[in-house]
Amino acid sequence: MKTYDESLAEIKAIVNALQEGNISIDQLSEEVGKASELIQYCRTKLRKTSLELEEMFSEKE
Repeated sequence: MKTYDESLAEIKAIVNALQEGNISIDQLSEEVGKASELIQYCRTKLRKTSLELEEMFSEKE
């Protein structure tokens, strides 16, 4: 899997292409599906990182 930063950059590229109308109808479903998977990955990564940070800070108290 890609890194968080790579995934976020790809999401931004897909959004830009959609906004500019650079995606054909044939590609639309594929790109939206890909973006959905990338968004889910980013959400999961953020949640995991947040939990790890909370644990680290709670152990120091």
